[in-house]
Amino acid sequence: MALRMWASSTANALRISCASKAHLSPAFSLSRCFSTVLDGLKYATSHEWVKHEGSVATIGITDHAQVITRLQYTADHLGEVVFVELPERKASVSQGSGFGAVESVKATSDVNSPISGEVVEVNSKLSESPGLINTSPYEDGWMIKVKPSNPAELESLLGPKEYTKFCEEEDAAH
Repeated sequence: MALRMWASSTANALRISCASKAHLSPAFSLSRCFSTVLDGLKYATSHEWVKHEGSVATIGITDHAQVITRLQYTADHLGEVVFVELPERKASVSQGSGFGAVESVKATSDVNSPISGEVVEVNSKLSESPGLINTSPYEDGWMIKVKPSNPAELESLLGPKEYTKFCEEEDAAH
């Protein structure tokens, strides 16, 4: 992990871009050299992901969001997550509005919902192990499951290629 962080921050400081992505598995692509963007998910520009399966959508924070919060040395540096605030089951969430927060020893950051709907499940593992957001953002670190009230909102989100491009442009602007 320390080597990964050092390599990413060094590459960023030297303005080295990632090598060709052609050799990577089609299951993922890379942005900011070491953050994973998975196929089959939709992404918000506020760095949340959505996996829509049947009548339920799982929501979490992207790897890019948690990597940049660990690597940036700014006032909004989050670092390793130590506490997660999540809504109650049956709560309503609205696209673009906050539904919870992640906290570290350095900062607290709101988490926005990429879609509207009713919370049908909350990841209870995060109350005991909030660091799962850092170590497993797309698997064990998911935050909530929502029954979408407007499935068309999913179409307004970015696909993997668009999100990767968005992250690269955002990183270049910083």
